[in-house]
Amino acid sequence: MSDTSTDASYRVTADELRQFVERIERLDAEKKDLAEQQKEVMAEAKGRGYDTKVMRKVIALRKRDSDDIAEEEAVLEMYKEALGM
Repeated sequence: MSDTSTDASYRVTADELRQFVERIERLDAEKKDLAEQQKEVMAEAKGRGYDTKVMRKVIALRKRDSDDIAEEEAVLEMYKEALGM
């Protein structure tokens, strides 16, 4: 009886593993689609004359805490002054 129980347990574990793997694969496909959409939006913005390199920096800044940004900018200014920039 233990062989049957072990086989059933293995099948359940294998089925669950397969479900996890398939979910990850679907999410990877969605991530790829989203990345393609972002690329298209950036291409559209570039076509309208926007600097996409600067846009990417703005997007990164918007994700950060304002105090962290202010501290980094203060250090940057200090370094620039030290270098005579």
